[in-house]
Amino acid sequence: MAWIETYHCDVCGKRKTEEATDWWLAWTEGSSPIAGGECQPVLKLTPWHLFLSHDAGAKHLCGGRCAQTLMDRWMHTQTGCVTD
Repeated sequence: MAWIETYHCDVCGKRKTEEATDWWLAWTEGSSPIAGGECQPVLKLTPWHLFLSHDAGAKHLCGGRCAQTLMDRWMHTQTGCVTD
């Protein structure tokens, strides 16, 4: 039996095809740039990578427009630091 993975954009719902080359992944984390300093929320974006796409916290994005939409939504909802 063959295993088929299907990915959809977490912003618009578009299905990822084999030919798609402009997909991105995003994560939110907490970071403290200064040792012992206040934790700051961080949104990270990286080009699509199949191995990383399996991470439970990864957001799948079909391109720049949805990446910008996710970033805009994230910026408007930040109230504190995200910790793992």
